[in-house]
Amino acid sequence: MTTFKALGFVIAMTALSSITQAQKKEQVTVSKSPNENKVDIAIGGKPFTTFLYPETLEKPVLYPLHAANGTVVTRGFPLNPKPDEPTDHPHHLGLWFNFENLNGLDFWNNSYAIPQSKKSSYGWIRTDRILEAKGGKTGVLAYHANWTNQQKEVILEETTRFEFSGDENQRIIDRVTTLKASKDAVFKDAKDGMLGLRLAHELQIPETADQKFTDDKGNVTVVKGGSDHIANGTYLTSAGKTGNDAWSTRGVWCKVYGKMGADSVSIAIIDHPKNVNYPTFWHARGYGLFAANPLGEKIFTNGKSEKNLTLKTGESVTFRYCIVITNGKQTVSAAQLNEMAASFGKK
Repeated sequence: MTTFKALGFVIAMTALSSITQAQKKEQVTVSKSPNENKVDIAIGGKPFTTFLYPETLEKPVLYPLHAANGTVVTRGFPLNPKPDEPTDHPHHLGLWFNFENLNGLDFWNNSYAIPQSKKSSYGWIRTDRILEAKGGKTGVLAYHANWTNQQKEVILEETTRFEFSGDENQRIIDRVTTLKASKDAVFKDAKDGMLGLRLAHELQIPETADQKFTDDKGNVTVVKGGSDHIANGTYLTSAGKTGNDAWSTRGVWCKVYGKMGADSVSIAIIDHPKNVNYPTFWHARGYGLFAANPLGEKIFTNGKSEKNLTLKTGESVTFRYCIVITNGKQTVSAAQLNEMAASFGKK
């Protein structure tokens, strides 16, 4: 009996050791380029993402994003197009944060595709300095940026801090963004905002029919459907909404998941209790846009209510999000995400 107990103890300790090893944090390196407006982030010696902020982009982005196994989980277009992936919405690039209607300017839809004659209706986010860039078990990247009009007049000052971490099967980004008003600033309730991510083709929901989407200026974008043997993704929210039913609903978290190669892959976004209009609405489209938008209430409730946000000069607001990318035989579970959300909510 004693032998069996001892054996059981050894097996239990071995299993615990394996779990501990599997969850061991890997080293993060954060490397600012001396010649280009970019910062590379690697975890466990493997590329994770790059913070891009060149003058040629209308906003700073994290692009691309890799799972721990090296799989790229964001769409390649427009910077690095891949065969057979969609080329709609050229402003959907990597992971970004902005909004459709700030003092009447559209920061969300701005891209190289907007003709110069119409640029005055759009806004830019221009990163002017890196505040911190350091590695460790948790990597840190902080930057300062200005939300401006075409004449480079500052409406908001942005300070964002990223914390990057990961283990052999997971990558985590904690993002904290504070926006301070340089002049009175009004976020007018609008569909397109705020934390956005454009998914790799495999994580889209399969769709056979063409879809048409119209922005607030009447511009129509067609997303092509058809026979698609690549897309196999779907959504799940903390409220139990699945697939396309996730769109326009509230939830503490939402995840998209599917098969990419031999692995299952998921990306989850977790909202924070201190965020405006918590829990957020999910602007999660089957064609690959995955966004958390607390300020799109009017369209998400069919006009029953709306949520505008006004900052007087000198006032500020902070948004906090956690992004979790998991790969392996199984994706991150609802129970695990509930635990992560509870932990993130205490930060």
